[in-house]
Amino acid sequence: MTTGVLLFIAAVGLFSSFVSGIFGMAGGQILLASLLLFLPVASSLVVFATVQVASGTWRGWLWRRHVDWRLTWKYIVGSLAAYIAMRFVNFVPSKPMVYLGIGLMPFAAFALPKSFAPDVTRRGMVYVCGALVMLLQLTVGQGGNILDVFFQASPLDRKTVVATKAVTQLFSQVVRIFYFGAFATEAVGNIPLWAWACFLGTAIAGTSMAPIVLHRMTDGEFRKYTKVIIVIFSAVYVARGLWLLVYGE
Repeated sequence: MTTGVLLFIAAVGLFSSFVSGIFGMAGGQILLASLLLFLPVASSLVVFATVQVASGTWRGWLWRRHVDWRLTWKYIVGSLAAYIAMRFVNFVPSKPMVYLGIGLMPFAAFALPKSFAPDVTRRGMVYVCGALVMLLQLTVGQGGNILDVFFQASPLDRKTVVATKAVTQLFSQVVRIFYFGAFATEAVGNIPLWAWACFLGTAIAGTSMAPIVLHRMTDGEFRKYTKVIIVIFSAVYVARGLWLLVYGE
């Protein structure tokens, strides 16, 4: 990749981390979509996960007093169970599958009746959430939209949502690096160290700016904007996936 492309990815990392720092979501979709323009799927997922680990770690630290650890540990148990099962399968998704998988799942969740809404605070639901998100991350490359749906249906306040999602996703991102790393050695190895430093630095910078906005937002506004963002990004991903299926790269 050229210097211009690497700097573009760093800039996207800054913006995506800022967005994720406000909503605990959406930024990852922006970053992954940008990476897929320049890198193979496995390489995109490794770079994506590395940047997300940096921004998520810093976001979790900034909001550490709001993390719901009871939900976090149960989520990790569910994720670990799915990861162990997937270790017996070597699978890298195609780009259309990544886009369609990310885009269609939230619409399926929103179509469920309210009594079946995937609320992460319901008894046993956090285990299902952890397992399902991990399964999607290792098969279609991204499960963040579904994680967002589980938290969107919960009664948790905005700061708890952002903090808890940041910590739960750290485990998933580390797993993603190990799982896809074997498929991405060559392309990732060609990225210079200065570019990695830019990726991680901009991720932390974007995350640091986000609390300014989140502090001024109400819980009602947070939920309204979150749902709008989920729908918009899901529609874009579905459209992109269908385009790739019909016309190719």
